[in-house]
Amino acid sequence: MSDSPHIATWTAEPLAPAVKQGLERVSRAPGVVRIAVMPDVHPAAGVNNGCVIATRKLIYPAAVGGDIGCGFATVALNGPAGELARRPAAEAVLAALPRVVPVMRHRRRDDPPELAGALAADNLSAPQLAAFAARDGRLELGTLGRGNHFLEFQQDETGRMWLMVHSGSRAMGQHITNHHRRTATPAGGGLAWLDADDPAGQAYLRDAAWARAYAAESRRRMLHAAAEVAGDIVGTTPDWSTLLNTDHNHVQAEDHDGQSVYVHRKGANTADCDAPNVIPGSMASHTFHVAGRGAPDALRSSSHGAGRRISRGAARHRLRRTDVTRELAGVWVDPAIVPRLTDEAPSAYKDLDAVMRAQHDLVRIVRRVRPVLVYKGV
Repeated sequence: MSDSPHIATWTAEPLAPAVKQGLERVSRAPGVVRIAVMPDVHPAAGVNNGCVIATRKLIYPAAVGGDIGCGFATVALNGPAGELARRPAAEAVLAALPRVVPVMRHRRRDDPPELAGALAADNLSAPQLAAFAARDGRLELGTLGRGNHFLEFQQDETGRMWLMVHSGSRAMGQHITNHHRRTATPAGGGLAWLDADDPAGQAYLRDAAWARAYAAESRRRMLHAAAEVAGDIVGTTPDWSTLLNTDHNHVQAEDHDGQSVYVHRKGANTADCDAPNVIPGSMASHTFHVAGRGAPDALRSSSHGAGRRISRGAARHRLRRTDVTRELAGVWVDPAIVPRLTDEAPSAYKDLDAVMRAQHDLVRIVRRVRPVLVYKGV
């Protein structure tokens, strides 16, 4: 690898000016040796979402983002899946989910789970982070969050039902990011780095690994809770042999071109050769189950979704409740929240089929599933 950044790009449409500016900013950052741009790329603070960055030893928290460990978990359900397409069952599921999968946090009186083992609060690098974990971490473990996070019941081409959740480390990821940002060395343009060979860099890497484990456990708990709801209402049972639990906001040491580098993925899936993953579009859009092709120029990565076409603010300004209702036709969703879903409307996102065509050399499609019921927080 040369010392100057090599940029490889997979695009479904021309890059927006703000995306180009973000790439230029990152390409000038110290220690960056490779950049791979995924077809779902869109602007974000510090580093674009949908970017993969490799460095020799400098760690950029902004290239991971605040929701460390955000990702997808999915599992197949066996049984009478067709029942969920009927109004009584769908309404019963939508009514039951908020009790077992809260949007923001568990109630204190509900005896929220303890953080133990690898998730013990004292595994974090600073007392203040441990205090946040004992408070926010406990109350938010197994909760969904707002924004583009969702829990979805889906159906594949054979009629089999799938359950999928998209969520991350919630407040803990942001607490960890903010804590380490204060000790990072500014690099200009809102970027700052930590040296992986220094104690501060090692502390961030340990805390980020904790956040990834926390997010994975949170998704696992939500799948179990939602699967139990479906079992009680429509009689399905989860096939845990099909469980997949991955994340797309992380940094880790990897070998590329015979050299060890730190690969930062912000809104990008790992796509090692034959590695399974999922790539969803938006509400009312299908999701692809995929296998990676291990493309070296892409740093063995792929998109993690369709990517935003317009910003949240623009979506709220341009779209109306009637637009969302029309776009969600055929998908069960709580009608009470539809007026507040304009920023998550399907038309606010890129065309997933175009995104998949743009990355045909990064992943191969294994399965296509469509949404049946969507549970979201607002």
